[in-house]
Amino acid sequence: MLALPHIGRLPSGPLNAISDVAGVTVGHATLAQGAIQTGVTVIRPHGGDLFRDKLPAAATVFNGFGKSIGLLQVQELGVLETPIALTNTLSVGTVAMAQIRCAINSNPEIGRSDPTVNPLVFECNDGYLNDIQAMVVAPEHYQQALAAAAAEFAQGAVGAGRGMSSFDLKGGIGSASRCAEIGGNQYCVGALVLSNFGKLPALTLAGRHLGAQLLALRTATGDAPEMGSIIMIVATDAPLDARQLGRLATRCGIGLGRTGSIYGHGSGDLALAFSTAQTVPYRPHDAIRQSACLHDSLLDPLFEAVADSTEQAIVNALFAAKTVNGRDGHQRLSLSDLAARLPT
Repeated sequence: MLALPHIGRLPSGPLNAISDVAGVTVGHATLAQGAIQTGVTVIRPHGGDLFRDKLPAAATVFNGFGKSIGLLQVQELGVLETPIALTNTLSVGTVAMAQIRCAINSNPEIGRSDPTVNPLVFECNDGYLNDIQAMVVAPEHYQQALAAAAAEFAQGAVGAGRGMSSFDLKGGIGSASRCAEIGGNQYCVGALVLSNFGKLPALTLAGRHLGAQLLALRTATGDAPEMGSIIMIVATDAPLDARQLGRLATRCGIGLGRTGSIYGHGSGDLALAFSTAQTVPYRPHDAIRQSACLHDSLLDPLFEAVADSTEQAIVNALFAAKTVNGRDGHQRLSLSDLAARLPT
């Protein structure tokens, strides 16, 4: 029986989740019936109107085999103006439309006297377990996930993670947090991943190479070709600007690589980091609540927290996931079910 490891030396927050960053909440809409194994996950960076009160943000692309929407404007302007949505590859357009309609409902002049809104949707391909061509995700599923957003939320085979695979096992949603001290101040870093990557022989847990040992336990594989991807979202309450957040986002790659990823040819490996320390108002005459940004030379503890919380979130997704049976008899065993076959 495998025990869930604690990655690194830094302590976690009380929930060991991205929602340890105050104000951040997460909600799911899960579709799980027969060949339909998919869903939507929404991260709300704060409880207000993001179109009116934006947050500093930055994105990093490790391998660009992905179909996400909204990254271009985030890279250009360095702000979030909608919640962050996760879903399957062929549902990006539907979820983006739902985001736009929600924003217009709150801000009726969007696209008229106000600028248009930048929806932000990330995706992974859940087509091994899910009948992705059915395209069953609907606008109401985004709305359900948004309405369900809370500090405490499920992980594993839920929401956008319902049909995802990791290391030829069941993957999905995972989250973790780490606390770092800088200059006598405590800061929180939280990560959430949509984990859908990797081949079992490469699986490494907290530095322990378990893949080959676990591979020998499987009597049948039913493997599809490697078509993996991962979305990594990082939140922090540390006062950082968009440039510095880009530096944080790149450290997600450290945690990802430790688990056995090589950013394969068919991977969409993307990271986004945002800070809740200050908001950026929509209207230019509104005051910006300024917080002095940390000096770059002080960021190493946050880099460590990002690397460790990202790795922990991937591990947590594997440990939280349950075995799922999907389309055409396809199955993904959970790590726990496979590891139960290890000799004691």
